[in-house]
Amino acid sequence: MTGSGPAAAPSAPDGPPAQPGPAAPAPPEIVLRRFGPAAELLTRYAEWLAGPGTSRGLLGPREVPRLWDRHLLNSVALAELIPQHARLVDIGTGAGLPGLAVACVRPDLTVDLVESLLRRTDFLTEVVAALGLADRVRVIRGRAEDSAVRNTVGSAQFVTARAVAPLDRLVRWSFPLLRPGGSLLALKGASAEDEVSEHQQFLTRMRAEVRGVIECGAELVDPPTRVVHLVRK
Repeated sequence: MTGSGPAAAPSAPDGPPAQPGPAAPAPPEIVLRRFGPAAELLTRYAEWLAGPGTSRGLLGPREVPRLWDRHLLNSVALAELIPQHARLVDIGTGAGLPGLAVACVRPDLTVDLVESLLRRTDFLTEVVAALGLADRVRVIRGRAEDSAVRNTVGSAQFVTARAVAPLDRLVRWSFPLLRPGGSLLALKGASAEDEVSEHQQFLTRMRAEVRGVIECGAELVDPPTRVVHLVRK
């Protein structure tokens, strides 16, 4: 990455996706029942992922048919673990998962999306502007471990991460972004418990309190989303 340091990306005008791409699947009925008016916002985000997201290489075309279950619902399940009016930082956000998906269904949250690649932050900036979320969702270009990112972000209540890195690296990157008592919510798969056990000594040295592996979104997605919950002491 070039440049002197991370900064909030500039806003972009409202408008439909500029590049053609596959059509997004219709949202499952549970989305409409569960999220009400926010379902429309999440559906528009799905259209961005399926269209410009695939044409710009942020999402593989083969992922479009399973966009809802594998990506969006897996991400928004996390929302049930986050209290009202919290501030969260999503590191290595890529195309905005899980942070932007959670922001779509939780209008009370303030979200920072941290990503190092320019083509991804350009995409995110356009989506955030088009969805009308720029007043509470900020796109920050940089790596979570960079001191400049830490200065920009400050200290948050929650850090989220999905398919970013092994647990020890996630803790090393995320804990400086958390206030004491803040939580890392790391989306992991079936091997979550094994990963916690593997890094237990490291977690102890880092003063990370293991709150456990939590399953969430059982009504939304099968299998449920599995989240490692760590607290910075």
